Amino acid sequence: MTDDWRKRSLKELYRLTGQIFSQIPELARLWGGAYRALNFADVPFTPLRKPLSACRLALITTGGVHRRDQEPFDMSDPHGDATYRRIPASTPLHELTITHDYYDHSDADRDLNILFPLELVRYLVGRGIIGSLADSYGFMGHIEPPHLNTLIQQTAPEVATFLKQDQVDAVLLTPG
Repeated sequence: MTDDWRKRSLKELYRLTGQIFSQIPELARLWGGAYRALNFADVPFTPLRKPLSACRLALITTGGVHRRDQEPFDMSDPHGDATYRRIPASTPLHELTITHDYYDHSDADRDLNILFPLELVRYLVGRGIIGSLADSYGFMGHIEPPHLNTLIQQTAPEVATFLKQDQVDAVLLTPG
């Protein structure tokens, strides 16, 4: 069995598993409960320190969203892609796309706002409900060891640093 064949087989298995989990959410919850990579019990709840109308918000998605002119996420690696794509706040919605094979994003392909509510957040900023919109970030949600360590130790902390530098007060996380 060649490495190329093995990678293609694993990729297809993961894609099919993702499709099954999207159709049977209870199965996904059971699988997720048995596959704990992090213990979130030590993560404290952090309430907002100012009104939402004064907050700077960023969007972060694990749905594989990125600008069309950016490199797509690597779908050939069966363990996923731990990189991220910075999406400037001014990016028009039509310049975004999704590269992710492990879930059915056909509805999001028709209306990206159901996955990555950029237009809605801009509307809320315009109405004064949210203070401002910062640059946002797209990740690929299917990440397994050994890339999980890269995500936890490198890419997630890099994005956290950018969010702090951009004075982001709140983040809206959207899964794929």
